[in-house]
Amino acid sequence: MHGLTIGDVAKQADVHIETLRYYERRGLVARPPRSMSNYRLYPEDAVRRVRFIKHAQALGFSLKEIQELLSLRAAPRTRCAAVRKRAQAKINDIEEKIRALHAMKKALAKLVAECVGRASVTACPILESLDAEESV
Repeated sequence: MHGLTIGDVAKQADVHIETLRYYERRGLVARPPRSMSNYRLYPEDAVRRVRFIKHAQALGFSLKEIQELLSLRAAPRTRCAAVRKRAQAKINDIEEKIRALHAMKKALAKLVAECVGRASVTACPILESLDAEESV
């Protein structure tokens, strides 16, 4: 019986062994057969699959979304447009997060501008604002 051990796959894919086990539990990586000595023996393409998962995560895809991408990839009749649609949805999500982060930055900058930093902490306008019922 040939294949890669869990340590081999983890090392080649640059992930922790526990990450690989987690991907197995989530169904992102198929549970491999075991050797006579009870070692997991992964197929050669397991490294490629784990790298795919890590690259997709780096682009902001959740594990659920990655599972969908993997399912699309496994369906030979799937059109590239289905993948493109999900990528465009991810771009829209990212743009919304950027807008939210800009709003948070603007609100925090306003609070910092109101605080000269010389008052005692009991009179700190930043803390007072955070304690107020209405947010900035």
